[in-house]
Amino acid sequence: MTTHTLDIDTLIVGAGQAGIAISEHLTKLDIPHLILERNRIAERWRSQRWDSLVANGPVWHDRFPGLQFQDMAPDEFAAKERVADYFVEYVRKMNAPVRTGVEVTRVTRNRNRAGFTIETSDGVITANHVVAATGPFQQPLIPAIAPADDSILQIHSAEYRNPPQLPAGNVLVVGAGSSGVQIADELQRSGKQVYLSVGAHDRPPRAYRNRDFVWWLGVLGLWDAEEVSPGKEHVTIAVSGARGGHTIDFRRLAQQGMTLVGLTKTFHNGRAIFANNLCDNIRNGDENYFSLLDAADAYIERNGLDLPPEPEARIMLPDPQCMTNPLLELDLKAAGITSIIWATGFSQDFSWLQVDAFDEQGKPRHQRGVSSEPGVYFVGLPWLSRRGSTFIWGVWHDAKHIADHIETQRKYADYKDAAQR
Repeated sequence: MTTHTLDIDTLIVGAGQAGIAISEHLTKLDIPHLILERNRIAERWRSQRWDSLVANGPVWHDRFPGLQFQDMAPDEFAAKERVADYFVEYVRKMNAPVRTGVEVTRVTRNRNRAGFTIETSDGVITANHVVAATGPFQQPLIPAIAPADDSILQIHSAEYRNPPQLPAGNVLVVGAGSSGVQIADELQRSGKQVYLSVGAHDRPPRAYRNRDFVWWLGVLGLWDAEEVSPGKEHVTIAVSGARGGHTIDFRRLAQQGMTLVGLTKTFHNGRAIFANNLCDNIRNGDENYFSLLDAADAYIERNGLDLPPEPEARIMLPDPQCMTNPLLELDLKAAGITSIIWATGFSQDFSWLQVDAFDEQGKPRHQRGVSSEPGVYFVGLPWLSRRGSTFIWGVWHDAKHIADHIETQRKYADYKDAAQR
């Protein structure tokens, strides 16, 4: 590649779960393709996750159809390194054409001829189709409200590894989705005083009536929801597979010694300012929790299933002091805060993809991953086609649709009229 141009039908950028999934479907269709990965296969599972992270779904569910986790019981939750190893195994199993250590720096549409020119750190490639499979976790996002205070260590959840990484002192964790709440719990169990800033969230039960919540979302059709409900665009899911899997209970975390606060609004003169919405956020999460229990009970009755009742799932702890008398301000120095962990999500970076496939805000324009730029595709993005699109099994199904679309376009391109036959 260094000294000449490589021609390929389809180039896939990224060798995470999305890139591997699309490669499998292209292979089944005999479509020549190549995957480029700037780091290692499934790199973000290894280097952008904390040490104790496990997958949020059990291994019977969070996998591709073609390979099981051979060394694990179906209801176990795979550790992050095991998940990364699973994808390496999958690449070997299907002999996927992956080249690691190659970064794509620029993609442009060719002029006066079909396809695209792809500039990489190892030469130039031309391709008829380009699949962006870099996923949703590209650039760790720390909001502009972060205080300019050199005395406090501030890191994104992607940089957090374990409690000894942090200096002595107390911690403010901003964000209570799966990452934030699991990190806060780990830090609190390590002996640190933790303040957890809780925004809007969904809070499903880890399991109910002998079925994991991923099973319930499947049979209730919730994984296949095609549109985000109004007001839910930025709502995260608080769920955990840690310590064998358990339901997130913010009241229990407070009972264990954690201090809950509302959404972090700003910082001023060494003080953190919180919105007065902690109770609303937690109770809205409770509403989401009970709505799933109700839907599950109705499904069991409607289908005559023999699943044991679980009345204790509806028992709620009393509201803790931090809810009945919520903190609206926190003097960081007086509270002994020496670290802030921003569990505030990620932004996407498609600066390398210089084609007409984005709206005015820089977001991909697509229909089920088929972009507005003919020949360019996206896979692995949130809500690409449904709620489950960013999950391992959901990516696999989205990738099949995209591979089929590429195959159809190849057939059109290969058509010859009567004079050409």
